[in-house]
Amino acid sequence: MTDTKFTVAICGAGVAGLTLAVALSKHPDIQIDLYEAADSLFEAGVGIGLWPRSWKIVEKFGLQRPLSSVALIPPESLPQISLNFRKSDEALGLNVNQLITPGMLTFHRPDFQRVLVDQLQSTTCHIHRSRRLVSYTNPQPGSEASRPPIQLRFDDGSSSTCDLLIGADGLHSTVRACMFQEIASKACAEGRSDDARQALQSIEPRWSGICMYRATYPAELLSRCYKRHRALREPTVYVGTNTQITVYPISRGTQISVTATLANFDLEDTPFDGPLMEDVPQDVILHEFDRWEPEVQALFQCADTASRWAVHTCPPLDTYVSDRVALIGDAAHAMLPHEGVGPGQAIEDAYLLATLLGNSKTTISTLPKILEIYDTIRRPFAQQAMNRSRENAMLYTLTFPGLTFDRPEDYDDTQKRRLSEVCYRIRKNWEWVWTTTIDEDIDRAVDMLERQG
Repeated sequence: MTDTKFTVAICGAGVAGLTLAVALSKHPDIQIDLYEAADSLFEAGVGIGLWPRSWKIVEKFGLQRPLSSVALIPPESLPQISLNFRKSDEALGLNVNQLITPGMLTFHRPDFQRVLVDQLQSTTCHIHRSRRLVSYTNPQPGSEASRPPIQLRFDDGSSSTCDLLIGADGLHSTVRACMFQEIASKACAEGRSDDARQALQSIEPRWSGICMYRATYPAELLSRCYKRHRALREPTVYVGTNTQITVYPISRGTQISVTATLANFDLEDTPFDGPLMEDVPQDVILHEFDRWEPEVQALFQCADTASRWAVHTCPPLDTYVSDRVALIGDAAHAMLPHEGVGPGQAIEDAYLLATLLGNSKTTISTLPKILEIYDTIRRPFAQQAMNRSRENAMLYTLTFPGLTFDRPEDYDDTQKRRLSEVCYRIRKNWEWVWTTTIDEDIDRAVDMLERQG
């Protein structure tokens, strides 16, 4: 039997938490406890996408075969139409451009998560459902050699311990809240009131000024309502002023995923007045799009209801780590979905962190230094992705500074050129997801670890 090097508690069994658990379970000397607040590990609803940069990490994990079996199309490197762009906020729409890339793989989120759960090594990873973290205590060491474990407390009254705590618990992360409260308390005790205030402002998510309608329904319904609808074959983005719709087939073409964005960036970072999520009837959705072209209205005529989300993001954080606690995925960098890289960034977090933790030179006493390396490498890159996603959201909704479409019904050459420029800018914002890999960052992180001696 292999001796345990250290124990890791992962709070949250979404894409970030499950991917990290799979990666760490390859190391028999690391014991993992995966805590999920819900009673099910499989989130309902929307689709997710992976670009080639993320897919290359999936291949390193050896997950390409099982994930390919639940993807809409098999992965391939040949150029293909990733997105069709169409301006549609009037009776007669206009094809704008096509984004041709090596391709984004799309999945139904529960299908994706089931594959990850199936890969977990039960001998090293224990899954705990219906265990929501309430707080943790990170005792300070008497000496490096006798570091007490982190104490975890859950909402059912139970408790546990770990040597390393990972917050993969999403946008409303309890781990992030506790971590920055701890950072603020320390700063306050040291007389750094501005730093304490900044830390406390890092806890709560911020409203982006965007609300989204989301719906998933059988592709057969759309086929009956609107034969040969383009969304039955390939992902499509419909754009209009302050509004954008992304639609694509999932579950090997048997389901349609629709997400509509309504943006008002003047309200960004203001309090949202109303429920963060609610189900809305079909007539409400149809009213929002009653001036749009028929093929857009058909998308919502097939949805009896949709969920409406007030989209919040994570504030830009000064750090993702504190001592033996780290944040990954949406807990660290929840971003707008308009670049389709949120799941991919979670996978990158997990891959880099698992690479460092699984290194033979990593010990229980070096965990704080290992997390500092993770923060140094990952945080700047993930925050760049956040910025690109916000810029894409403004481009998609035709609200980027300098864009004007005063007469959308009359497409003169200037307006057509402007629309083409929007698509070009979106494509440039996206190029890194198929032209780069994480390999250089992995090498840098391992080199930093090795140089620590």
